[in-house]
Amino acid sequence: MTSVSRQLAERAERIIPGGVNSATRAIGAPWAWSSAQGATITDLDGRSYTDYHAAFGAILLGHSDERVNTAVSRAMADIDLVGVGTTELEVEAAELIVDAIPSAEMVITTMSGSESTFQAVRLARGATGRPYILKFQGCFHGSYDAIARNVISPPELAWKRDPNSSGILDDAIDHTLIAEFNDLASVQELFDRHPEQIAAVILEPVPHNVGALLPEQSFLEGLREITREHGSVLIFDEVITGFRHALGGYQEICGVTPDLTTFGKAMGNGFPVAGLAGSAEVMGNFTPAGGSVMLAGTFNGNTASMAAAIATISVLKDPELDFYGHVHRLGDRMRTGLQSITDELGIAAHITGLGSVFIPYFLEGEVRGYRDLLRNDDEAYAGFHRRMIEKGSFMYPMALKRNHISLAHTEVEIDRTLAQAREVLGEMAREGVFAAARAGV
Repeated sequence: MTSVSRQLAERAERIIPGGVNSATRAIGAPWAWSSAQGATITDLDGRSYTDYHAAFGAILLGHSDERVNTAVSRAMADIDLVGVGTTELEVEAAELIVDAIPSAEMVITTMSGSESTFQAVRLARGATGRPYILKFQGCFHGSYDAIARNVISPPELAWKRDPNSSGILDDAIDHTLIAEFNDLASVQELFDRHPEQIAAVILEPVPHNVGALLPEQSFLEGLREITREHGSVLIFDEVITGFRHALGGYQEICGVTPDLTTFGKAMGNGFPVAGLAGSAEVMGNFTPAGGSVMLAGTFNGNTASMAAAIATISVLKDPELDFYGHVHRLGDRMRTGLQSITDELGIAAHITGLGSVFIPYFLEGEVRGYRDLLRNDDEAYAGFHRRMIEKGSFMYPMALKRNHISLAHTEVEIDRTLAQAREVLGEMAREGVFAAARAGV
């Protein structure tokens, strides 16, 4: 590491807590970035990497996509932030979203996924008059108090009281209940324990914040039945799955329609935009429609975000570009290649993911829920990603974090990454990092 990146990081540390504006950005080297174009990011020391982090999945089309940036520039030349009434851009974006997402009859836009899930939880409580929220171990829905618990929990705290932060009131934590993903019995038990008290069930339909737990169809259908039976709101948090796996999100794929859907990240290809959509009956509880649930935010529906969303969705809908066909083919190529490499090396690994997302779990056996992830070799997982960064493929170096493929990636990058992975995994196997490799190689 030359001095340029580290010097900037040291400057940042003097005036920004820890030198970063979000805890997950503190990864050490590479310390600082100078540019991002297409599938490539470049640090301040001039080293380039093929990017599979994609700003935690926010980048769908590739970095600095000209179509999106041009649309934003043109819109901003005409109108910036007014803060009252509405604009044509807001209405056009809302119409595209309602047309795309099966659950969407009405929609609001926000600036972040955390804001969207916050609005969804408050709306569910306001609409039902009930106090409890049910979430799943391993799912992440933002950093605000009501939901900030039980994401990547250690074994001794999984499904128990595991807040993500200090400074949260006990009532906020204790009014969020924890169930196990793909386990309807754990959900029914909580409904039995708290009759007519659960306002909503919120989940990532594919829990990407712990890699990719693939949902069983019967589980999602069962959640829909249970919430309807008990008069609770079903919320799909599609901040990650939305627009990435299908234009209509994972609900389009599985055919299960929730009452509310949150979305964000990918909709604006890196611009700050997110939102909440749902049935007119539930969304009508917001104050602008005459309800009692406050809706506010000066930057909601701002020009730059709306222009970015319209441009991004237009690219996703273009049949000639075939976004979903392209990224799904590359995703399959990556997953198949990684599984072949680990099998050849005798490494116990379960390569999974969906569409453009790939994850190498280092464990044996099936993966259904968070209980299975407790068997993952977290040290090997993070170590593999760290070594891949050193080879030139940027993968976030923390256990259970997923990797993403964008429209800008090609077979050339995928095959180069697989060649790097073969080198890295071979080195790790020879060093005895993997128990299965030590026994079989």
